[in-house]
Amino acid sequence: MSQLLSLETPDHARPVRLRTERGVFAALDVPPAGHAPVRGTALLVPGFMGSKEDFLPMLPALSADGVRVLAVDCRGQYETGSASSTPAYSQDDMVGDLVAVTRSLGVGPVHLLGHSYGGSLVRAAVIATQGDPSLWASVTLMNFGPGAVSSWQRERLHLLLSVVESMSLAEIWPFVRSKDESVPEDVERFLERRWMGNSPIQLAAVAQHMLDETDTTADLARMAIPVSVISGAPDETWDPDGVERMARQLGAAFVRIKDGGHSPNVHKPSEVASALLDFWLTPQSAAVA
Repeated sequence: MSQLLSLETPDHARPVRLRTERGVFAALDVPPAGHAPVRGTALLVPGFMGSKEDFLPMLPALSADGVRVLAVDCRGQYETGSASSTPAYSQDDMVGDLVAVTRSLGVGPVHLLGHSYGGSLVRAAVIATQGDPSLWASVTLMNFGPGAVSSWQRERLHLLLSVVESMSLAEIWPFVRSKDESVPEDVERFLERRWMGNSPIQLAAVAQHMLDETDTTADLARMAIPVSVISGAPDETWDPDGVERMARQLGAAFVRIKDGGHSPNVHKPSEVASALLDFWLTPQSAAVA
């Protein structure tokens, strides 16, 4: 599960409902702070069991430097729910959602970022659209590896799949909740509420997507789009060394964030924001040698 330690939200962040040709999606829209001009727009995509709130710790720094940020709940997640009257949860469907959300913004190409399983979605979206420069200004993969997750995570995914159809989400919650005693009570209550807002069908579908993940790094490398890779370490989901090798294959700007863990956006938000701003606002940033 995505980690979270605080629900502190910038005063100028607005919860919005993005109406698209594929349904309605819940998002946080955070314009540049003060009267700063917009220097770019970023679309942030959370991972499995996550939500738009995973990015809260980074929002002040990104906003202060002139970036408009939209963090979205994907189809089946938290406040988005089913998104449409006929929800479907194939990866192609969820990729189509990202394209529709981007087009609905009407702002030109966006900086696309995916955390964990969100990295799988953004990679697939860029490949499916052939790196369309009218949609994407850049793509960032954060704590996402080239292919299959670790054997430990595969065991957890298989376990979830074995119970998600026979147990309620309330019954499963004690087994997936954070065991970190430093998590504040209000955050713990939010995490439970978020878990209960998920679609069980989506949870099962995405768990299977992660088990079936194949390495399409070479396909992404053929796209004419700036790429960056951020790797919090240590990470038990994708090996940071494997993530770095993927970055080299992509010719991507690469940043490893010590003590960032699987959610450097939570544990080291200022370092992640600095890396993103360097990449987004100076796209000529050097790639991994």
